[in-house]
Amino acid sequence: MKQIKIIVEKHSDGYVAYPLGIKGAIVGQGDTYEEALADIKSAIRCYIEIFGKEMLE
Repeated sequence: MKQIKIIVEKHSDGYVAYPLGIKGAIVGQGDTYEEALADIKSAIRCYIEIFGKEMLE
């Protein structure tokens, strides 16, 4: 599988993460950087499970 670049931004109320290059709205969030990263990775796995790997290309 190809690598996916993930952006994690710090906001006043926590962290928000999103992947670059994936069609659709996939966002993760958390109180810490690690929580946001884990949340977006989980969301990406779910997205692949539902829509298939071909959506990443």
